[in-house]
Order: sequence, then structure tokens, then C-alpha cells
Amino acid sequence: MEPTRRRAAVLGHPVSHSLSPVLHEAAYAALGLDWSYDAVDVEESSLADFLAGLDDSWAGLSLTMPLKIEAARLADFIEPQAKLVGTVNTLVSSGLGEYRQWVGANTDIHGIVAAFSEARVTSCSHAVAIGGGATATSALAALASLGAPNADVIVRSRARAGRLMHAAAKMGLRPRFVDLESDEALVTLSRADVVVSTVPGVAGDALADRLASAELRVEGHLLDVVYSPVDTRLLVAWGSAGGYGISGTRMLLHQAAEQVRLMTGLPAPSAAMDAALRRVLTA
Repeated sequence: MEPTRRRAAVLGHPVSHSLSPVLHEAAYAALGLDWSYDAVDVEESSLADFLAGLDDSWAGLSLTMPLKIEAARLADFIEPQAKLVGTVNTLVSSGLGEYRQWVGANTDIHGIVAAFSEARVTSCSHAVAIGGGATATSALAALASLGAPNADVIVRSRARAGRLMHAAAKMGLRPRFVDLESDEALVTLSRADVVVSTVPGVAGDALADRLASAELRVEGHLLDVVYSPVDTRLLVAWGSAGGYGISGTRMLLHQAAEQVRLMTGLPAPSAAMDAALRRVLTA
């Protein structure tokens, strides 16, 4: 009997835009694995039923918005760092049949740190996270690992950042919150040596316009987790103001490489994955 072909997928709503299939399929090809990887549209309310319907051919799942918090709730076991953060972007299957368990992990933290390391940023003193959602929580953890446990968090509403505040307390972090619409937000950005923006493209565009009109000068590195377009308006504005921009595609690559390692048990072929990503982005 031929062995069952292993399967994996990225889940989200919407998910058709995801570049995860490009990265994971390139990894499987380089590793010589006859695995498949799909993009499946799954809403938050349907995730539990989707997981219950999977058979033993499934090796793992990537989770994008809005499923990261619900995945943490449904995981049978959560790796310590992901448990502290409270968000899971990776589920790895362990065991078979009635003994199968889903192990939750967070590779976004690894992806952020690796993206900065690639830009030769391995430490920071004044760090800023923009946004208050699940990815911002991962950004806080990443910034703490770079040496900034008291990062500033720029948010539109502290009332909507309750989960981030709770996670920060669990991690022993003491972030300072700044109103996104205030002048203080721009001053805070001008003083930062490392910034992670986790807000959607529309909000990033609005901030880019404010940076440009204020004629602000910056010197730090900014990672924009938005990766379409590759050069977001926020990255362009940041570069024009004197800073160094890092595309969200770098975080995407490195978090996917860590997912491949977790799902396959093999070192991820990052170079092959990067080459496939660049081909798609320049096509």
C-alpha cells in the first residue's frame, strides 16, 4: 500500500491573496516531499468543525486573520511562547486517529526577529509597535526579545487593545500606549530605532500621509507586515523621511520557513522558498 500523501493548508477569511502556498510548495519541492498545500477560506465560527473533519493525512495548518485567537482556543497543546502571547498562527498534527492532537505555535515572532536580523538589527533600545491586534501582540514579544520590554504601542483605541494589554502583562512587559491620531505618535516614531507596523494598508496609508506632511525625519528600521504591495506607502514615506524600510515579505518568508520546519521536522530550504517568492513578486 502506498503511503498517504501528506497535506497542509493556510486557512483564513479571506485567504485567496495568500502567498503561503508559493512558499510551502517551493519548500516541499526542494525537500523532495510529495506533499500538497492549499489555501482554504474558513471563517472563525467554522474553524472547530473544519478541524474536526480532517483525517490523518493532514500534517499541519497555517492560520491567518481572523483565526489566530480562535486557533489558540482550539489547540490541544500550545507551545509556551504562543501561550503567553495568546495567538497561534500554526497548528501541527501530533498522533493519529482518536489520539491526534493539534499543537499550536506562533511563528510570527520568529518571522519578525528574523526579518530584522536579516537587516542586521539584532537589538534595540526604543521600539514601537503600531496596532493593537493579534499581530501587534506578536510584535511586542519580538521587540522584547530584541531588548525592548517597554516598547511604545501606537493604537487608535486603547479600548480595543485589551487583549494585547492582557498578553503584555502575562509576558511581564510594560508598554506605553500612544494615541495614533496624536502629534505624540509622530514624535514617538521619530525617536524609534525599531518599528513594527501591524495595521491594515488603509491605516498605513493614512499614517504615511501624516509622516510626509509633517516633514518628519526618522532614522530607525520599520517593518511593515503588509506585503501587498511590496513597497507600501508607509515604507516609501519612511524611506523618504530618512529611515530604513523592511518589506513584510521578509517576515512572511521567515515565519513560513519556521512553519515548514515544525510541520516536516526538516530544516527549511529558505533559499529555495525565497527564490520562489521573488519570482512571484516580480512576475
